[in-house]
Amino acid sequence: MDEEPLKDWAQRREADRERKKGRLRAVPLGPGRHRGFHVHPQAPRVIEQWDGYEWTPVTVADDLAAAQDLLHPADPAGEPAGEWDRPAPAKPPGKHRKPEPTDRRET
Repeated sequence: MDEEPLKDWAQRREADRERKKGRLRAVPLGPGRHRGFHVHPQAPRVIEQWDGYEWTPVTVADDLAAAQDLLHPADPAGEPAGEWDRPAPAKPPGKHRKPEPTDRRET
């Protein structure tokens, strides 16, 4: 069995911690267990930031919508993606529902 040396594992783990530093998450401040992010959308959420070793509280959001605004800020340009940013569709929309024209031979 080929095992990774402890020194290599420790370096990889430390690099992973550094990479994840600064990540944000929202935890609901409601009663009971914390389930999915979408459960109790009106409940306030605490926004926590990963410091490399633990999640530390940063601020509190009023509800799910406010938490999402903090976690995923809008594009600074404020413009929607242009037509050139979208991939071309494989087929034009709606063509798959239209029947093919048939050739009728009258005899």
